[in-house]
Amino acid sequence: MSITYRESKVISNEKVVDNIYKMVCEDENDIKAGQFYMLKLNGQTLLPRPISICEKDGNKITFVYAVVGKGTEEFSKLKQGEYINLTGPLGNGFNLEEDLGKVAIIAGGIGTAPMVEVSKRLREKNKEGIIDVYAGYRDEVYLVEELSKYANKVELTTNTGKHGHKGFVTDILKVEEYDMVLCCGPEIMMKKVAKICKEKNVRVFVSMEKHMACGVGACLVCTCKTKDGNKRTCKDGPVFDGYYVEL
Repeated sequence: MSITYRESKVISNEKVVDNIYKMVCEDENDIKAGQFYMLKLNGQTLLPRPISICEKDGNKITFVYAVVGKGTEEFSKLKQGEYINLTGPLGNGFNLEEDLGKVAIIAGGIGTAPMVEVSKRLREKNKEGIIDVYAGYRDEVYLVEELSKYANKVELTTNTGKHGHKGFVTDILKVEEYDMVLCCGPEIMMKKVAKICKEKNVRVFVSMEKHMACGVGACLVCTCKTKDGNKRTCKDGPVFDGYYVEL
């Protein structure tokens, strides 16, 4: 399967907090909230990296990413006016077309990034709707201001207690108050959120994060378990019904 990358000019690329960067690039494509792109440079690291869409505004696309290895470290050194290769949008994204009722958005760490566009799209669709965000971090927080533009409230938790509640988002989450839960973050967090939602009979969708090599379903690196066997996170996901995927 042939995968076509295109050059995109970097508009800005700045550190947000330690090891977290925000990069804005030129891109004309229409996207769905919850989709992702594959990004790569002609540098030392050959394989591309899957990065979720944080926000799309006209011909500008924003990626918020964590520096966790050589590939993302190369991204962090990009300067304004330089170019990065990308392909996308990829994946299925969240289905925000139907009326979701009262929505709780649950995010952990870098999983907060795609929830900015999710919150924005939800608010555009329902000006008066309930959109509450519960965001958990280890220590430093980020994207809170962006999320606050669209949410009724943003509740924070940190492992250290530096910001908000000391502990986990599941400590303060009452899923029975909502009709729908949308979740993205560490798998251990999503597993617990999905379990609580099942116990309370609340609908839940999760955005899976897996290592990917191609992003289009050809390499089978990113498989995840579901009730119907293994599925490709990149092609069949990354968003799955929390009752369907096996966390």
